[in-house]
Amino acid sequence: MLFLLRCLAGCPLWFLHALGTALGWATWWLSPTWRRRSIENAAAAGVSRADLHESVRQSGRLVAELPWVWLRPAGASLDGTAAWVDTAAVDRLVDEARGLVLLTPHMGCFEIAAQSYAQRWGARQPLTVLYRPARKAWVRELEETARARAHLATAPATLAGVRQMLRALKRGETVGLLPDQVPPDGMGVWAPFFGRAAYTMTLAARLVRQTGAAVVMLWAERLPHGRGYRVHARALPALPTSPAGVDDVADATAINRWMEETIRECPGQYLWSYHRYKQPRSAP
Repeated sequence: MLFLLRCLAGCPLWFLHALGTALGWATWWLSPTWRRRSIENAAAAGVSRADLHESVRQSGRLVAELPWVWLRPAGASLDGTAAWVDTAAVDRLVDEARGLVLLTPHMGCFEIAAQSYAQRWGARQPLTVLYRPARKAWVRELEETARARAHLATAPATLAGVRQMLRALKRGETVGLLPDQVPPDGMGVWAPFFGRAAYTMTLAARLVRQTGAAVVMLWAERLPHGRGYRVHARALPALPTSPAGVDDVADATAINRWMEETIRECPGQYLWSYHRYKQPRSAP
């Protein structure tokens, strides 16, 4: 399997994305559960059929591009492949030398978003990203090796990983996570997401509140025909205040609302097949 992945890693992006398009449609027709969930989630959000079909293609491209994203040479530059739309917001926050929380939904190529940040600002403000370790040992080892790049560290979705992220923020560094990832039971709250109750992590807001970090919504748009990626970043307002003190539901609702605004900018690149509304699993 690793040999096949290395072979694919040497292929151009246009080929991998063409392969991914076929993979996305194959999954759509061969998996009724995947298809039904995609349709239900997109319909609840008011997404058009055209954008849903684009999401099918993009979902396949997400998988097909992983060998290239993970196994490209560690020192290889993303210049010419990933272009930033506007760096002013992140430039300003990094200049302030304060902790920074990057929120990246299941949208576009989130691996490239992290790598692009690390390449541009990592020397000044390193990035630690939260990830859920794969169950298979060889995949887990591949993930950890591939994601270990200059100025880019990883933290497992465990108590030790959360502590690692807190330490990074207190040093004035940057952390990144997927705020629409369903956390284990007891680590989230139910909050509206496109009009439906979704179990939403409290970790993102707690990292911000405990450290005074700034928050940025970050995502990498996949360009057509394998032309690369366009990276978007938007500074977010402060979390809501409440006379009663910290309100986890209000915080989760605000973060979900910010994600909705971002996803509506390009709904065809959101992973509508993601099991966003599932019941949380038991904590390990």
